Amino acid sequence: MDPDSADENEPDYRFTLANERTFLAWIRTAFGLLAGGVAIDQLIAPSPARTAISIACLSMATVLATGAYSRWRRVQRAMRQDKPLPKSALMPAIACASGMIAVIAMLSVALP
Repeated sequence: MDPDSADENEPDYRFTLANERTFLAWIRTAFGLLAGGVAIDQLIAPSPARTAISIACLSMATVLATGAYSRWRRVQRAMRQDKPLPKSALMPAIACASGMIAVIAMLSVALP
């Protein structure tokens, strides 16, 4: 049993299920990035850009999957303790990383 459990209340099940759906959405995105990274590595002709894009996708998948679990857990704990929901660094990080991958892909297409 968690030592903080004395200060916790069972949240409305709808909020718990919504938190779980959000977690699963992040995991689906991580699986998509994982599949994309593997596909790029296997289907595109070898080049430094291919390697960079593939590694970036696989790295993002790893960060997103681990961050999704951490976020789910922190939100669940906040709901149980009637505290404000925590902010997440996942969204800005994934947006920046996606933008960087897009720039690398555009440069690899535009430059011979």
